Amino acid sequence: MKNDTHKPTLDRPATYEIKVPGHLDKSWSDWTEEIKMTTGIEPDGSPVTIFTCTVDQATLQGLLRHLYSLGIPLISVVCNEFK
Repeated sequence: MKNDTHKPTLDRPATYEIKVPGHLDKSWSDWTEEIKMTTGIEPDGSPVTIFTCTVDQATLQGLLRHLYSLGIPLISVVCNEFK
């Protein structure tokens, strides 16, 4: 039997990193308990905020829509690991 644990599905949680420009205020860390927020600097010196969360794709879509509704542009969304 094939091992399908490394294939994306709509209902299986995965760990995502969502990168946005700028250093967002620490109040964003209270946005939800499921999201870890870190700040960093890109190689070109630009400040960035990275949200790391383990969610299914429906929840990911909700998070991305929330960022969009607040006018926060995305730099990247990367799937790091399937659960």
